[in-house]
Amino acid sequence: QVRLVESGGGLVQAGGSLRLSCAASGRTFSSYDMGWFRQNPGKEREFVAAINWYGGSTNYADSVKGRFTISRDNAKNTLYLQMNSLKPEDTAVYYCAVGMGGLSRSRSAYRDWGQGTQVTVSS
Repeated sequence: QVRLVESGGGLVQAGGSLRLSCAASGRTFSSYDMGWFRQNPGKEREFVAAINWYGGSTNYADSVKGRFTISRDNAKNTLYLQMNSLKPEDTAVYYCAVGMGGLSRSRSAYRDWGQGTQVTVSS
């Protein structure tokens, strides 16, 4: 099991930027695909982005493509999500998770979820 801790959320105006981090425990982080999801109260947790184990392949939700960038630093056991041109509809709690292969967009293909970090975008 991998322990994940997200950070970097906050309040930002529309059009602004934030960078989320996800710190992973353990020496096996570099072996795993990773993903970012987000969720609002009463709604399903939705896929945002995924990256393969060495960072050579990525997958994005259509709603964030061209604005968000997922990356990782395996030497630091850290996953990132750079979010630019933020919109009010990006407001959510953002979670990172370990992927079980294939850069899936399905929540069921991920495990070891972090506790989440709140992102609020004001209009």
